[in-house]
Amino acid sequence: MLHESVTIDLWENIFSSMHNSVIVVNVHNQILLMNESARRLLGIQDEDWKNKNIKTLIPNSRMHEILDGGERSIGQKMVISGRVCMVNRTPLYQDGEMIGAIGVIQDISEMDHYRNLVKQMESIIEFSTDATYVVDREGITIQVNTAYEELTGFHREELVGRRMTDLMSEGYFDQSVSVLVLEQKQRISIIQRIGGKKDVVVTGNPIFNELGELELVVTSVKDITQLNELQKELEKAQRLSTIQNNRYAIKSGESEQNFIIYSSQIKKVYEKIQQVAPFPTSILLNGPSGTGKEVMANLIHDLSDRREQPFIKINCSAIPEQLLESELFGYEAGAFTGANRNGKIGLLELADKGTVMLDEIGEMPLALQVKLLRVLQEKQMLRIGGTKPRNLDIRIVSATNQDVRKRIKEGKFREDLYYRLAVIEISIPPLVERQEDIIPLIDHYFSFFCRQFRIDKQMSQETKAILKAYHWPGNVRELRNLIENMLVSVPAHIIEPVHLPLHVHDRSYSESPSSLKEQVQQFEQRIISEVVEKYSSLRKAAEQLGVDHSTLVKKMQRWEQSK
Repeated sequence: MLHESVTIDLWENIFSSMHNSVIVVNVHNQILLMNESARRLLGIQDEDWKNKNIKTLIPNSRMHEILDGGERSIGQKMVISGRVCMVNRTPLYQDGEMIGAIGVIQDISEMDHYRNLVKQMESIIEFSTDATYVVDREGITIQVNTAYEELTGFHREELVGRRMTDLMSEGYFDQSVSVLVLEQKQRISIIQRIGGKKDVVVTGNPIFNELGELELVVTSVKDITQLNELQKELEKAQRLSTIQNNRYAIKSGESEQNFIIYSSQIKKVYEKIQQVAPFPTSILLNGPSGTGKEVMANLIHDLSDRREQPFIKINCSAIPEQLLESELFGYEAGAFTGANRNGKIGLLELADKGTVMLDEIGEMPLALQVKLLRVLQEKQMLRIGGTKPRNLDIRIVSATNQDVRKRIKEGKFREDLYYRLAVIEISIPPLVERQEDIIPLIDHYFSFFCRQFRIDKQMSQETKAILKAYHWPGNVRELRNLIENMLVSVPAHIIEPVHLPLHVHDRSYSESPSSLKEQVQQFEQRIISEVVEKYSSLRKAAEQLGVDHSTLVKKMQRWEQSK
């Protein structure tokens, strides 16, 4: 029995206020006390439980183990009345003598149910295609989904557990719709600037509990550019329409190339190609590297009556001299040691009835020049090791970036072959001599790579002006590669001058060089822009740059005002 100084009434008053179920037994395992929660759990309506052995109500009770061993048992999971429960059992002592034991029972079946519900809700939010941000009643971030990370560039590790007011002060957002919803307790939509660089529309929705208390704010985020999608598509269509009227699409294999026709120089080249392409006449294309000689060769083949026949391209400088002859002319079985026992058909023979492009023709070895001349004169060819000539009907389009006449004087190129190859000679001017083509080419390749990579970006007029002033030593090839590089490597939505390589700036402004101070400012702006794009948070960018957060904000505001 319990000591007389500890009354049953006192215990009942204490235990009745507890949410968990409480049962007290004496040393004989008889029930002395049971609070209301325990009676509800066991389904007891009357007072018939008093002084009963606990096993009559809970057959799987292990309270006797506590009474026998005198040691407590914590966190034991068991099923009581069909409910999953967590049970703590503790012996009771008075004056060093065990007087009974107390069991505290927590029904965790509801807890598991709510935990599963929470997990389901978290999964729904996570896999939603809409960017979603959730804060609790204190304005602390509790969940951010993947769509939000992808839209904003922020990672959830940066945000979860942080107060919205702190995130605003660090430059993550200029204002918070969650804070406004917590204050006004109603649905609110605002335009928010993310990381000082992207505008989004955010809508905060209050979530109330059964008592009408605001528990959560769930915010959906949409890129504001979606609101202007129709206008942008119209602008794209207008740009493409302008380009479409000044270009020729060439199907080459599985891909399509576009010949941009804008400047008067290129229009003359195109007109000449239109005139001569239908005839089988040999054509020599000359011009600096990267001007598009291969595109011109494709155009010639496409405009000829051989367009449905093979078009074989051979780079004379890319194939080792000792292999070039066998590649061009092929060989018979057993023609030389290591030869294929079945022989091999040459590239010239493969192109029969079609067109052959001989790129870098100026690099062809003299010995092969003699054999090629014979092919052009006799319309026949002989495989290595062969004795029977084969008739050959091919159209030769050759290309070079060298001065062939100079190589003739040096004895490195046969004059008679030159006249055979250059029945029609077409010179392709470098890009620096046809500046009218630069902006159309930029627009064309910018649109081309945006479609290919499925991205939506823009280029500022200031950037285009710098690119137009650049002298383009690599010509169209360099321009194409630079556009592709900027689209995939610059994270910004709009490509600004600071994103251009330094050598483009240097060459563009070579006629009117900036002062040292201006050049330093340009370099500083470039570095800061790259770091801000990388880290999203202005505070983190400032830490990376080793400057104060306020200093960085002031610099960026000054640059924005000077635009």
